Amino acid sequence: MKTVTMRVDDSVYKMIKIAANGQKRNISNFIEFATLQYLTSVQYVDNDEMNEILRDKALIKNLKDGLNDLENGNFTIV
Repeated sequence: MKTVTMRVDDSVYKMIKIAANGQKRNISNFIEFATLQYLTSVQYVDNDEMNEILRDKALIKNLKDGLNDLENGNFTIV
């Protein structure tokens, strides 16, 4: 197990504390729980969602065009 030290704005801390209390968790346990929830639900798509994405031909073309532009240096950072 690792120890992590972090700084958060007072308003963020208050939100975390309220959420932790609402779930009857201590703050560190709530942060671990919330992080795991985020990483397992937001970062990954399920099979149905991925199939829907892959069926969207316009989206796939846009993504491939964007990747080609990136590889060829055809972009501007704004």
